[in-house]
Amino acid sequence: MRALKRIREIPSLRDGSFESLLAQFSATTLELSPSLGTAEFARRLTARAMEMLGARAAVLALRRNMEWEIAALSGLADCRERTIQRRLAIALAEQGNLPAAELRPASSARSLGRELSEALGWREVLLTRLKGSEGAPLGVLCLADLGHELSPMEHQLLEALAAHASVALENARLFSGIEQSRKQWVEDFDAISDFIVVHNAAGRVLRLNRALADLLHLRPAEAVGSDIGGWQLLGALPQPGRCPFCRNSDAAREEFIHQDGKRTYLISTSRIHAGEENELRTIHVLKDITDRREAERRYRRERDFNKNILNNTQSMILVLDTAGLVSFANRRCFEAGYREQDLLGRPLADMVAPALRASFTGGLERALEGAALGRLEIPLVRENGTTRQFSISLSPMRDEHGEINSVVAVLTDITDAADLQAKLMRTEKMAALGQLVSGVAHEVNNPLAAIVGFTDLLLENPAIPEEAKQELQVILEEAQRTRVIVQNLLSFARQMPAQREPVQVNSVLRQTLKLRAYDFANHGVELAERYDEDLPLLVGDPHQLQQVFLNIVNNAYDAVRETRRRGKIEIATAHRQGQLEISFRDNGPGVSHVERIFDPFFTTKEVGKGTGLGLSICYGIVRAHGGEITAQNNPDGVGCVIRVRLPIAARQAEVLAAEAG
Repeated sequence: MRALKRIREIPSLRDGSFESLLAQFSATTLELSPSLGTAEFARRLTARAMEMLGARAAVLALRRNMEWEIAALSGLADCRERTIQRRLAIALAEQGNLPAAELRPASSARSLGRELSEALGWREVLLTRLKGSEGAPLGVLCLADLGHELSPMEHQLLEALAAHASVALENARLFSGIEQSRKQWVEDFDAISDFIVVHNAAGRVLRLNRALADLLHLRPAEAVGSDIGGWQLLGALPQPGRCPFCRNSDAAREEFIHQDGKRTYLISTSRIHAGEENELRTIHVLKDITDRREAERRYRRERDFNKNILNNTQSMILVLDTAGLVSFANRRCFEAGYREQDLLGRPLADMVAPALRASFTGGLERALEGAALGRLEIPLVRENGTTRQFSISLSPMRDEHGEINSVVAVLTDITDAADLQAKLMRTEKMAALGQLVSGVAHEVNNPLAAIVGFTDLLLENPAIPEEAKQELQVILEEAQRTRVIVQNLLSFARQMPAQREPVQVNSVLRQTLKLRAYDFANHGVELAERYDEDLPLLVGDPHQLQQVFLNIVNNAYDAVRETRRRGKIEIATAHRQGQLEISFRDNGPGVSHVERIFDPFFTTKEVGKGTGLGLSICYGIVRAHGGEITAQNNPDGVGCVIRVRLPIAARQAEVLAAEAG
């Protein structure tokens, strides 16, 4: 009502005189204050523009973000039909986005469209574009049916009015935005659940949020200006003139824990200089962290408990992410010889022996699909090249939404158990096979003796033709070869009683190598001997041990002859942990099936060049002496090494007695 009254108080003095127009323009500019709301500003602008220039109607379309809308209608354009207003806004928006043209009335049908012009009843319109400070369109002022050409003075007044309206409108929007931001800031400040207070250097409260005011049972306005030291807040005793939460007034930031009975608060303090006088202001944020501290204590207790369980179990426990990378390893993994940098962040599949990598990867994929897998017996290779046998179980682990996000792998080292089981199976197999071979050898030996005897008689008979004697000689040679095989079978079956006497291993090795020295030298095979000269004695059969060493050396000699490089055989002796270790290392092609090398009748040689009994006989002899024999390919992929371990004399009697029992 006050705005309407003010408009009516301005006389309509439209007589075309300069004084009349200037008076109306001055009154209009005074009315168009940026402090007005947008709606009132638009209403006054259209009303005064229509009155100043004698227009039949006036419309103001304003641009808000990317949309245009009719902000005010005066005169005949004051229609309430939303459809016409929407069409008019679209038409004026198209004009507002065009470059500014000369201020002169134009055909309404051409500017707005014939159909819209007929609906409004307008013949001609004068469009004045309102621009922002950066040239962006703010709106369009449309004056309809002026009825006369603009005089130069009216032209200038309209341009000045448009410029003033643009500035005032832009300022009004800025004021509105600032006021809205201020209100929003106050709402946000009061919506914070933590307690917030701001005071000056004298301890006088400048501002506090509603949460703190409610705690003090005060209205925010009542607390402003009071002495914060006089408050009894969070168990702090009143100290007039001194803030209970300021520890170091010179520090820009402070943070400490404040205890109030069973509640715990985190006091965060910031100090800033603000205002025209650069006044020091202190901002305290008092956050209740009681529940968080209790949750952290429970979490730490549960975490430490679970960590102790994981670290004190005898199994190796790994956690794999969905890509198969190790994200966690318990302490047992590192105690087993694996380094942290070798495990964390690396695929576990890379540690699996290549032959079984596909099997492990398939098991991991099934675990990621939700299946729990157990007892996957897989060898893992360490950085130093050694391999250990593990029994692995895989279990999927789900998050709070039930989605599988990792896999728990529990590894149990079964290397020793697997070795014992393999040795037991080999021993049982060798014992059963030895009994079978012993019977077969004796049965074959009798007819074989007859064949050899009668063949010798026939060869000595002069009545036999020479051609027949040649064929008989072939029969005799093959029979003698068969006799050698039978003797090997008997040795394999351990039917020959072994002698027991003190033996110096180095001496037996030297005597054995003399038997092959000529062949080695003649074929360019290098022989390297590295003996520990302080070896203790062992009790055994020197002839049987010589048979073992000679058989191994012969196999190594045959292996290095298969390659084009210069052959080399290295023989070394050492005393380790109460045993004598004799190693035979060659640079041949290696063994394709090293796990079967001691099986009876297994050979990698061509047909007719080996029976497959040599290393089996060696295995039986070494076991009879209470020792063990192993074979493995060299880590560099060149050749293999066979190791014979025999107990020394002081322990051999105990070992043999234990095996006999």
